[in-house]
Amino acid sequence: MSSAGYNSAIPENTWKSVNCAPRSASLGCFLHLILLVAVLGPAIHARAADWSTAEQQLARKVVAVTGPGAVAVAIENRSSLGRRDSEIVQNGLRSALEQVGLRIVKAEQAAATITISLSDNPTSYVWVAEIHQGTAEAGVVMVSVPRTGHSTVAHDSMPTVLRKTLLWTQDDPVLDLAVLEDNGAPVQIAVLNAENVALYRMQGGKWQQEQVLEIAHARPWPRDLRGMVIPAKDHLMDVYLPGVICRTAAGTLVTLSCHDTDDPWPMTSALNAYTPVFPSGGLANRSSAATPPTAAFFASSRNFFTGVLTPAVGKFSTVPKFYSAAFLPRDKYTLWLFAATDGRVHMIDGMSDQSSKFDWGSDITTVKTACGAGWQVLAATSGVQAQDSVRAYEFPDRDPVAVSAAVDLPGAISALWTEARGDTAIAIVRERETGSYEAFRLDLACSQ
Repeated sequence: MSSAGYNSAIPENTWKSVNCAPRSASLGCFLHLILLVAVLGPAIHARAADWSTAEQQLARKVVAVTGPGAVAVAIENRSSLGRRDSEIVQNGLRSALEQVGLRIVKAEQAAATITISLSDNPTSYVWVAEIHQGTAEAGVVMVSVPRTGHSTVAHDSMPTVLRKTLLWTQDDPVLDLAVLEDNGAPVQIAVLNAENVALYRMQGGKWQQEQVLEIAHARPWPRDLRGMVIPAKDHLMDVYLPGVICRTAAGTLVTLSCHDTDDPWPMTSALNAYTPVFPSGGLANRSSAATPPTAAFFASSRNFFTGVLTPAVGKFSTVPKFYSAAFLPRDKYTLWLFAATDGRVHMIDGMSDQSSKFDWGSDITTVKTACGAGWQVLAATSGVQAQDSVRAYEFPDRDPVAVSAAVDLPGAISALWTEARGDTAIAIVRERETGSYEAFRLDLACSQ
């Protein structure tokens, strides 16, 4: 922890330099100890003030969500803080929570459960409190503390809240789901199954099946089948499957025309086709760089992309084989992230390929929102007992910085694609206990 700004203010060797025998406390030794206290005392006070400011800020944010009352508190240290500093912070947080009117009790006696994660990034310590109250959606609050220096000001971070909404569930495998809109209002959903696309329309507050469009294909599907359905501008939708592309045609009833082809799948069409306008009147895209339409060839007999791109990303027409991709526009280029089959994330800016090992799964995608930097990467993380989670990240440079708490999903993710509007994503999950398939919409809410 040599690079951290909040190391122990009293190194052990400082005290060892005072060589006082227990039974011969001389006047010189006594004066030496007084001198040490006088010199190091302000450092001790400054260090405590640094932590306490952040502790009080986080406590006030927590009680604003929970209100005064009985809570259960769990604190996890996932940061580079050593054991001693971690214990100091944890004790300080519990004390700060009690000072704002919360009473810490056992879980069975609590009205709310608070899980605080102590994490960090290259510039700050980041403390995230996830709050659970009954059946309500979890609330998340956060503060950050600079790693360098001993500033007594704890700066509020720019966190986002990643939310999940269940859209659909069924027993048969779901490859993808698209929400189809009319003048901005959702009127239908298209559920992509292995052999058809089922259209449902909202009636009486429920999705009612309206039509089933069969998928024609000459070759058998690969064992681990993947697919993508994308709403289109001049027709209802396009469907991409290994070795097959389908397009709808309008008429008395919608029809689906499929043909065998190894044409590439679009990687950026959703985010280029629609630029969402937010209530503030601003656009999510805060970069002047335009991302050209990019597509990638899918291996028709496997479950990954071959790595061949069209057009090329700078000098790279071929990248490592990958499961999914995300991109982040910069002022003069676009940074691409490929979740490769080698278990690493390859970051390609058109000039270089930087390979990194993040604690991510194989599913990543891009959303653009009114929050933070305007562009976020949603990345899946494999959990215990086949339960995945998703978290939002930003990339100030080439290191991911988490900007939301992880959202747990009830099983393993089989697909994660950006929606047509660009500011949300669809996650397809196989439920761990029942084996059914569920489709969730993931969206980001900016913290106040």
